[in-house]
Amino acid sequence: MPASIDVATPRPASLGGQLIRELKLDGPMLALLLGIASVGLVVLYSAVNGDQGLILRQLIRLAAAFTALLLVAQIPPRYLRIWTPWIFLTGLLLLGLVLVTGDLGKGAQRWLDLGIVRFQPSEILKLAVPMMVAWFLHARPLPPNLRVLSVLVLITLTPTILIAFQPDLGTALLVLAAGAITIIVAGLSLRVILAVGIIGLGAIPVLWNFMLDYQRRRVITFLNPETDPLGAGYNIIQSKIAIGSGGLFGKGWMNGTQAHLEFLPERSTDFIFAVMGEEFGLLGLLLLLGLYLAVVGRGLFIALQAQDTFSRLLAGSISLTFFVYVFVNAGMVCGLLPVVGVPLPLVSAGGTSMVTLMAGFGMLTAIANDRKLLAQ
Repeated sequence: MPASIDVATPRPASLGGQLIRELKLDGPMLALLLGIASVGLVVLYSAVNGDQGLILRQLIRLAAAFTALLLVAQIPPRYLRIWTPWIFLTGLLLLGLVLVTGDLGKGAQRWLDLGIVRFQPSEILKLAVPMMVAWFLHARPLPPNLRVLSVLVLITLTPTILIAFQPDLGTALLVLAAGAITIIVAGLSLRVILAVGIIGLGAIPVLWNFMLDYQRRRVITFLNPETDPLGAGYNIIQSKIAIGSGGLFGKGWMNGTQAHLEFLPERSTDFIFAVMGEEFGLLGLLLLLGLYLAVVGRGLFIALQAQDTFSRLLAGSISLTFFVYVFVNAGMVCGLLPVVGVPLPLVSAGGTSMVTLMAGFGMLTAIANDRKLLAQ
């Protein structure tokens, strides 16, 4: 008798898997982002001493952010590429409008009040700048030559300078990083990168003259926070005490003394990483950082599988810029970088930056969907 041949029948997809496919979402990426958001809610609950009103507002912000991811994920990358110049020009116009009629808050002019909504136009440029750089490089040979590189520098520096004049140094540096990363991903040679780095170091004395007094104090405090332990250096000193006192395993959830006795400033926003370190210790911080790195790794995998130059550059830039957000926040809380007011993604309390961030991941998901559709 002929040997029987077993034909493996595909397992029926789970209801969750079917829903993810129907919504055009990337399962691994969605799971990682939800994991980070869940950790963030746990830490935030402790940081605000169980303030249910604030937690409810954070849940609403998370819902809005994931809704932005879902909506943007439905847009094919080719349409994102077509709309890119208009998104970029709209962002520039709104930045100019902020400098003329923007709302003042805490000594800075960063907000536009449209009556129904109040938002920071600079958040748009966090995505518009890498999109514009990728759009400009899409039909050009890589790596970019000197003429193309000069245009890319102009695209990146124009919004960066406008944002710095608000002043918002933290967002300006993030926009600059997003544009620079896109250019580097395009295959910029190491020699050019080193030359730009040397020029940047040489420009530091010039930039120092244009910095405001509080920005100079931040740099001086970064170099030696003990020079003003009760003033400019207070935040970073208390932050390092909180992280150091957590040890390997932490003091336990809701048991952080630095946060709950209100020694630690901005504990629900910029310095929430220190709350995590004090209550969950080094192991807790490594778990959170591991989730962040997994998101970056998934994003780079999507970038490598992208079907065209625009998608590949945009996906790589979004992934690596996300890493920069995490690195800058963790670095400033640990005293390794100056304090520039960058929130910890999906953990710090906040709304506008979270929606922008998740819209970027919606673009990553759209790029992943485009690859799957072409494969089919």
